[in-house]
Amino acid sequence: MSYQNHLQEIRRKYQTDPESGLTEEEAGRRKREQGENVLYHPKPPSAAARFAAQLNDPLIFILFAAAIISVMLAEYGDTLIILAVILLNGLVGMIQEGKAQKSLEALKKLTSPEATVKRDGIYRKIPAASLVVGDIVSLEAGCQVPADIELISSSSIKLEESALTGESVPVEKEVPDTVYMSTSVVYGRGEGVTAATGMQTKIGSIAKMIAEPAREMTPLQKRLESLGKALSICAVILCISLFVIAILQKRDILEMLITAISLAVAAVPEGLPAVVTIVLALSVSRMVKINTIIRRLPAVETLGSVGVVCSDKTGTLTQNQMTVVQCYTRGTAYVPESMDPDRHHAFFEGFVLCNDAMYSNGRPIGDPTETALLDLGMKAGLRKEDLEEQRRRIDEIPFDSTRRMMTTVHWKGSRKISYTKGSCEELLAHCDRILTSTGTEPIQAHDRDAIRAALQAMSRDALRVLALAMSEDVSSPREENLTFVGLVGMSDPPRPEVPEAVRRFREAGVRTVMITGDHADTAFSIAKQLSIADSRTECITGQELENLTDPELAQNIENYRVFARVSPIHKVRIVKALRSKGCITAMTGDGVNDAPALRAADIGIAMGKNGTDVAKNAADIILTDDNFATIERAIEEGRGIYENIKKSVLFLLSSNFGEIITMFLAVIAGLASPLKASHILWVNLITDSLPALALGVDENDRRILMEKPPRSARESLFAGGGLFCTLFYGCLIAAVSLTAYFSVPLSCLSQNNTPVTLESLRIILGDPQILMRAQTYAFTVLGISELFHAIGMRSVEKSLFRMNPFSNPLMILALVLGISLQVAVTEIPVLTAMFETVQLSLGEWIGLIFLSAMPMLAHEFLLFDPGTLLQKLHKRQRHKQKSTDPGKV
Repeated sequence: MSYQNHLQEIRRKYQTDPESGLTEEEAGRRKREQGENVLYHPKPPSAAARFAAQLNDPLIFILFAAAIISVMLAEYGDTLIILAVILLNGLVGMIQEGKAQKSLEALKKLTSPEATVKRDGIYRKIPAASLVVGDIVSLEAGCQVPADIELISSSSIKLEESALTGESVPVEKEVPDTVYMSTSVVYGRGEGVTAATGMQTKIGSIAKMIAEPAREMTPLQKRLESLGKALSICAVILCISLFVIAILQKRDILEMLITAISLAVAAVPEGLPAVVTIVLALSVSRMVKINTIIRRLPAVETLGSVGVVCSDKTGTLTQNQMTVVQCYTRGTAYVPESMDPDRHHAFFEGFVLCNDAMYSNGRPIGDPTETALLDLGMKAGLRKEDLEEQRRRIDEIPFDSTRRMMTTVHWKGSRKISYTKGSCEELLAHCDRILTSTGTEPIQAHDRDAIRAALQAMSRDALRVLALAMSEDVSSPREENLTFVGLVGMSDPPRPEVPEAVRRFREAGVRTVMITGDHADTAFSIAKQLSIADSRTECITGQELENLTDPELAQNIENYRVFARVSPIHKVRIVKALRSKGCITAMTGDGVNDAPALRAADIGIAMGKNGTDVAKNAADIILTDDNFATIERAIEEGRGIYENIKKSVLFLLSSNFGEIITMFLAVIAGLASPLKASHILWVNLITDSLPALALGVDENDRRILMEKPPRSARESLFAGGGLFCTLFYGCLIAAVSLTAYFSVPLSCLSQNNTPVTLESLRIILGDPQILMRAQTYAFTVLGISELFHAIGMRSVEKSLFRMNPFSNPLMILALVLGISLQVAVTEIPVLTAMFETVQLSLGEWIGLIFLSAMPMLAHEFLLFDPGTLLQKLHKRQRHKQKSTDPGKV
C-alpha cells in the first residue's frame, strides 16, 4: 500500500485528518463516548470490608475470647470495655487504611503519563488519560506509548515490549505496524493514530485477567512484622505463666485467665501497624508538597540511609535553560549577535534543521539543548517551520548515547543535503573536510587543533558544546566523510539553591557525585562552582573508566566526585562500585539511557518535568520540579519518617513493658493484681492510638537530624540506645505505678502501726475498698505516666524546654484527651462502677499527676549535663565581672 493510500485508509477508518488531527470539540465528544484512556483497577475495599479486615487478627480473637469469659463470669462491665476496645481499634484501622488508599489514588493521578498529540493542527501535551481513538500522537525515544497506536510515519523507531512479551530486546517497527500501550520507545521517532484506548488495548485485555498485586511492604514493616511475631510468642508464654502461677497460688482461675489474656494482649502493641501505615501514608502526601512523588513505598525509609547522591548535571544541578553564548565557525569565534545570517547561513540552518524540538503556541517543546538552537535560529531570522517547508526532512538517524550524534536528511531543491549534530570529539573523527571563508576544503591537522582549542576554551567556561557537520548530494543518511561546519557553546548556569544543598549534604555525611555526558572541563568547572569537587584529580572520564577493572574502580571510587563523558554502561558500573563499598546510593536521571542506572541504584530519582516516561518508570522517586535541592529535603523527610516511626515503636514497647512488669511483680509476690483486665485494655486504648500517632507525625529538629551520618539500612530499631530506652522507661513506668499502688496499703498499715511485711500487705489488700482505691491509684498513674512518657519521647537529644509545644498539636490533643478520659473513669459514677474505681480528691490528683510526670522528668534528667551548666555559669560570671569592672569600657 502506498503512503497516500495509507493516509486515505487512516482517514476512512478513524475519521481523522493525519495532517491536523482531531478538533478539540470532536476529541471531547469521543472522550464522552469512549471514556478515559485508563486501565481498569479493582475498586478499593469498602469501609465495611476494611473494618472486617481489622478484626481478622489473632489478638482480636484473643480479646473476643476474653469477652466471652467475662460474660460467663457475669462481668458485663469488662465485656463492654473489651468490645469497645475491639470496636475502636477496628474503626481507627479502617479510617487509616482509607486515608492511605486516598493518598495512593492521588499519587496515581500525579504519576500518570502524558502524550504529545496534534489537535487543530497544533502539537500539545495532554494527560494520556484524555486520548481518544483517532488522535494523532507523536512518539520519540524515551516516551511510554500511551495507547495502541497505528504508525503513520516511522524513523527507525524501536520499542521495548517486555511489558507484553517478556523480551527486553528492542523491536523495530515500520508503517503500518501497531505499537502497544505501556511499551517504551527506546530508539528513533514516529507518529501514529490512536487505534485503541483503555481496556480495549492489548495490555487492557491482559489486565482483565490479572489480579491486583499484593501490597508492597517496606523493609521496616517486615522488621516490625517479625517483631510482632516475637512479641506474640512472648505474650502466649506470659499468658501461660500467669495462669500457672494463679493455679499454684490458688487464685480465682477464671478471673486470672481474663487478666492473663488482657496482659498478653497488652504485651503486643496492636496499634503499631496502624501507626506505621498512617505515618507512611501521611509522609507520602507531605513529600508531594515538597515536589517529590514516591512511586515505591520502600523508598520512603531507604531515603534516610542514603550516603551518596549521584546527580546528572543538566537540569538538576543547573537551571536547564540553555542559551547559546559562543559560536565558532570558519576558524573564528563569535558571540551570536555579531554573526551575519547570510554569511553564516549554513551554520544557522544546520542547527535549526538537525533538531527535534518544535514550537507550539509560541512556546518551545523539546530538549532544552535543542530549543536553545531554535532560539539561536530565531535571532538570525530563521523559523524552523519556514525552513522545513523549503528543506523538508525525508530521512534521519536518531541520536543515541553510543554514537552521540544525530543526522537528518533534507531536500535542497532537487538535491539532498544532510546535517549531523553531536559531540565534537565524535563528530570531528568523521570529518574529512571543513567549511572555510572560501568554501569547503580538506581538513588539515592545524584545523583540527584550532577546533579542539576552541572546544577547550568553551569547556573551561563551563559551556556545553555541540558540533555541526554537513554532507551535500547524499542519497541516504550517512555519518562519514562529513564537512565540519562549526561549534556552539551553551550556558546552563547552576541553580542558585544547589551550593547550599551540597553544603548541607556534606554536613549530613552525604557525598554528592556528578555524573554527566559533558566534557570533563565543563563538568569540573560546574562541580567546582558548586563545591562538589576541589581538584581536577577528583574528575575521571568514561575513557579512563574503560581502563579500570571493576575491582579497581571499586577500590578507587571514593576518590572521585565528577564522572564526565560517561555512557549508560559506565553509570551502572559507577553505581555498582559505590554500592560494593556499602554506600546506599541515590541516582538521578531523565533519559532512556539513565534507566539502567536508576534501576541499579538503591534509590532511583527521575525528573518529573523533563524526564522521559522510561526514566520515570524505572525510578523509585520522581522530582516534579527537577530540582537538586528537593533531594536534600526528601532525604531529610526520609530521615524524619524513620525517626518518628522508631520513636512510636520504642514508646509503645516501653509502655507495654511497663504494664507487664507492673502486673508480673505483684502477681509473683502473691499480692492482689494491681490492675483489672478492663484497666489494661483502657490504658492501651488511650495510649496506643493518638499519642503513638502524634509521635509518628512529630516535627524533628532539622539541625539534629541532618548533622547525623546516614544510618545503616540494616540498623536495628533498638540501635543507638533504643534497647536501653525500652527497658529503662518500662521499668520506670512500672516503678511509679507500683509506688502508687502500694501507697494506699502502706498508708493504712502506718496508721494502724502494723509492721510492713509481705503477709500484712496481702491481708490489707484483701479489703475490697482498700484494694479498689489502690487499683485506682495504679490505674491512674499507669495511664497518665504513659501520656507524659509520650511527650518526653518527642526527642531523646533535646530538652522539652527548647521545643515548641505547639509544633505538634496532635500531641497536645492526645494529652488533654487522654487525661480527660482518665479523669472520667474515676469521677463519673457510671464509669466508676463499670471500671470498679473510686473517686479521687484534688489532693490525690495532684500527688498522682506529680508521680505520673516522673518519665518526663527522667527524660530531662538524662539530658542534663553538669559540665555544660558549669561552663554557662562560668561564662555568665565572667561577663558580669566585665560589665561591673570600672576599668573596662
